[in-house]
Amino acid sequence: MASVSSSLNSIPGVGELRTRLAAEVFAKVAGEQGPQRARRVHQSEGPRWFSADRPIREVHADASMFVGGLRALLLQSLHPLAMAGVAGHSGYRGDPWGRLARTSYFLAVTTFGTAADAEQMVAKIRAIHARVSGTAPDGRPYSASDPHLLKWVHLAEVDSFLRAHRRYGAHPLDPDGRDGYVADSARVATALGVIDPPRDTRELAAQFAGYREELRGTVEARQAARFMLFQPPLPPLVRPAYSLLGAAAVGLLPRWARWPLRLPYLPLAEATVVRVAGDSVTRAIRWAMAPDRAEADPDEDQPAGERAS
Repeated sequence: MASVSSSLNSIPGVGELRTRLAAEVFAKVAGEQGPQRARRVHQSEGPRWFSADRPIREVHADASMFVGGLRALLLQSLHPLAMAGVAGHSGYRGDPWGRLARTSYFLAVTTFGTAADAEQMVAKIRAIHARVSGTAPDGRPYSASDPHLLKWVHLAEVDSFLRAHRRYGAHPLDPDGRDGYVADSARVATALGVIDPPRDTRELAAQFAGYREELRGTVEARQAARFMLFQPPLPPLVRPAYSLLGAAAVGLLPRWARWPLRLPYLPLAEATVVRVAGDSVTRAIRWAMAPDRAEADPDEDQPAGERAS
């Protein structure tokens, strides 16, 4: 595969396209402070929560996170109280990329940063959560510090990141690795205030299923889905790739989650066209974000997530 990448990079204009694409992706995911934050995350000395061989590093460094992140947001919107908090406090319409950059930085610090920085980041997020509360459109109160809501957000993320990596990751984990990823993620969840997070895929599936009766499509959830999938403020260069990411994310949603968000279920297309498209766009992102060298292999496990911190 290295020769394929070398051949691509030798084509006139491809190198410039790669540079522009990488810059656009990095700017949207990491924000204006991305380069400085990346240096702090990866160059600071000190012990880490997770060693280099842990599954959480494998998953969070892969381009499949772009698909998993969109899927997670769509799933999370199906809980009316979680969606009320997002609609009332996150500013996702006015500053969607700022929200993405903050989430990306949190994942980068807790996954790859020093233990001291991870603990500081968690304390900051918990302080923000303590200030986020209100009343949902159905009249129920909500609080971002509610362990039950925190767990739903965690389950949706872990399930989504793991499924996206299994489908589109450069090197999908084996069953033990998937259990290890869930266990690694539980450490971060516990620090954030989640009570009894799942420690393996069996517990993940059981706890995820336990929320089914609480989930439903609301006007706010459908508006958020339309905005994320069809109306994000993006430059022309990355719109086609983003559309493919969105299709791949929807393709990984369970069937029961489609109608509440008014999203189609097309099993034949999702098993063929969408899957090929999702694989192509994650490979393209992996190639664009790879180290700037001619011999970079687009199928290697390049730390796209790391550089997007």
